[in-house]
Amino acid sequence: MNRYVVTVIISLYPVIVCSVSAAVPRGVNLSKLVNWDIIMAEDASPSEIYAAEEFQNHFAQASGIHLPIASEPNLTTTGKRHIYIGSSSAMRASNVGFSTDEFGEEDFRIIVRNDNVAIAGQPRAGARGTLYGVYTFLEDYVGVRFLTVDHTYIPAIGTWRVVGPLDRFYHSPLRFRWSYYGETNRNPAFATRIRVNTVAGDAKLGSKTGLNLINHSFHRHLSPQNYGKEHPEYFALVEGERKLEVGGGGPELCLTNPDVLRIVTDSVLDALRKNPSMENISVSQNDNNKYCRCDRCAALDEREGTPMGSLLTFVNAVSDEVAKGYPDVMVGTLSYWYSRKPPKTIKPRPNVQIQLCSIECCVLHAINDPRCKKNVEFCQDLANWGRMCKRISIWNYNTNFSNYLLPCPNLRVLESNIRYFVANNAIGIFMQAAGNALGAELSELRNYVMANLLWDPTKSGRRLVDEFLDLHYGRGAEPIRRFINLTHQKALASGLHPNCFGKAKDYAIDESMAQAGLDAFAEATTLAENSTVRIRVEKASICAYRAAIEPIWYMTDDSTVDPALAERMKPLVKRFLELCKKHGVTHASERSRLEAESKRLKRIVGL
Repeated sequence: MNRYVVTVIISLYPVIVCSVSAAVPRGVNLSKLVNWDIIMAEDASPSEIYAAEEFQNHFAQASGIHLPIASEPNLTTTGKRHIYIGSSSAMRASNVGFSTDEFGEEDFRIIVRNDNVAIAGQPRAGARGTLYGVYTFLEDYVGVRFLTVDHTYIPAIGTWRVVGPLDRFYHSPLRFRWSYYGETNRNPAFATRIRVNTVAGDAKLGSKTGLNLINHSFHRHLSPQNYGKEHPEYFALVEGERKLEVGGGGPELCLTNPDVLRIVTDSVLDALRKNPSMENISVSQNDNNKYCRCDRCAALDEREGTPMGSLLTFVNAVSDEVAKGYPDVMVGTLSYWYSRKPPKTIKPRPNVQIQLCSIECCVLHAINDPRCKKNVEFCQDLANWGRMCKRISIWNYNTNFSNYLLPCPNLRVLESNIRYFVANNAIGIFMQAAGNALGAELSELRNYVMANLLWDPTKSGRRLVDEFLDLHYGRGAEPIRRFINLTHQKALASGLHPNCFGKAKDYAIDESMAQAGLDAFAEATTLAENSTVRIRVEKASICAYRAAIEPIWYMTDDSTVDPALAERMKPLVKRFLELCKKHGVTHASERSRLEAESKRLKRIVGL
């Protein structure tokens, strides 16, 4: 089966010219489903039951028709009109029947033909195909849009909505999809609706993928608290010392020490015994660059032209032991920072997963933009890894981690980046953003675009942006769209190449841009057709207020503030903090909560 297949097949029978009508299959008029029902298997899994309920609920809101849910009917009633949700003997015996035996856990097929509809994936517990098929049907044929946690757009079906005949199969190109925003991470049901498969643990939501995020993990397998006092030689030698007090999860390991290999391997095997559903496990560096420079590690790294030399040698050795007892489990490691460059001669074992991280890349330009030197270097590393490893995943950075609330003009690169990763055979993508926060800059819009593109990279990123703006902000959409376009145009024209940490000036955001934002959101508020839309516009405007108070944002001593500046900033700070409190904004940056910044800002301007 292809890794990524989207097919729409219209079944056409041979046309016989005669005095009677040819047997051409018919579609289904969704506005005429009175007296239809929803059929599922008697032993339906929790996620299939939930899928039937989701279809029933959303379809009722769109059509006013409440479809009863029943278990498999007597097969003598196959002439009745049904919507089959999930695999069942009744579905397989119907005129839209098919087998799901060969489906993956997220694959599904939709058939609409001759007064019957079937939506089904693999029936076992933990499979998400049927549920994802229902959401796809609701989106593509009913017009439902899962915009935010509390805003699902459901248009009326009206008096005529014919679907099909059609036969459609879908296999996601990505086994691991994570649009990493707090709004998703704290709302598993919403995460499931937008097909993020890394959050929901509930069986009715199809559970999570068995793939885990490859992350910093040496400190979990061998910690300085347990071994540092008696065995400092287990840890990295840096500048002649075995330093144990190191940030980023703790000291790196001495990767050529055989005892270190034994301890880490035992830890990995123990974790796999305790967690039999794991499809991969992380054996990876901590979050610092204090890798080992002892003679043996340094010689290996010098020979391979990269510190990944000693790291991959170590990971390969662990993976050899894992393969003996867990041949289907991948051992993952980060290609990150000092380890991003592949080694000259050492290749990953077949069961090794490389998760390539783009932290040094420019966020304003597409990852494959040949004019951006930072990104060209990353793409070269990805291509080199691709020649030696078939299990590559991506850790991509999509926000300004130093300033969650500032405008970040990178919406236009999301589509091209995700498509590039998929085209280079990534099995999973972690789109890191403000995952520990709520209310980051345009987080709901960004989440919608990212999640949709991860699920279906053939979609248009710009169309998704426009769709969200129009449906969520109504008549207020146009000024907001104008401001977003302005920030992107100015950033591209600036010649800047910032990474995911910066101040306003690093993204070409100045006072004139901030004022343009304030003006745009004021206009959008005036245009908003009701209080609900005005509240949404208010929330989105926080980014403009944050940009407007940039002149005092980094000040800590109120005695050094120009009184005229403080007075000018006071009403802006007041409104900024009011909006943040009203809309539940939790963080100003990855490492600072809003409460602390609020106290400082009030002191600076005398509030």
